[in-house]
Amino acid sequence: MSNRTFTMIKPDATSKGYTGAILDQIIKAGFTVKAMKWIKLSEEQAGLFYDIHRARPFFGELVDFMSSGPIVAAILEKENAVADFRELIGATNPANAAEGTIRKNFAASIGENAVHGSDSDENAVIEGDFFFSKLERF
Repeated sequence: MSNRTFTMIKPDATSKGYTGAILDQIIKAGFTVKAMKWIKLSEEQAGLFYDIHRARPFFGELVDFMSSGPIVAAILEKENAVADFRELIGATNPANAAEGTIRKNFAASIGENAVHGSDSDENAVIEGDFFFSKLERF
């Protein structure tokens, strides 16, 4: 179990002006931001990040969506970070997300679900390494 996880605030949430409110909810839940950047992914970068889903039917749509506008990438720290963050963001489908979760508060649909959160300690490291050099982490 690690004390770090990775998140992205997705283009749907950044375009609606939810970035500050989402970051506020994350910080109020006890997470510390250890690295953060505002970036717009190219289609190639989005495809590389989501390469694990390349064979799935939604891959092209996902790449198009994730390269459609800016995202905020961040490494977060808290004890039991991955599990606690997954609980904070809620179910992928906001209709099934618990009250008070980020997706219940800010997501519009399964496809436009406001945030990404790592699903394991291993993926948190891989995903954080995709976006941040060692010099960009605190």
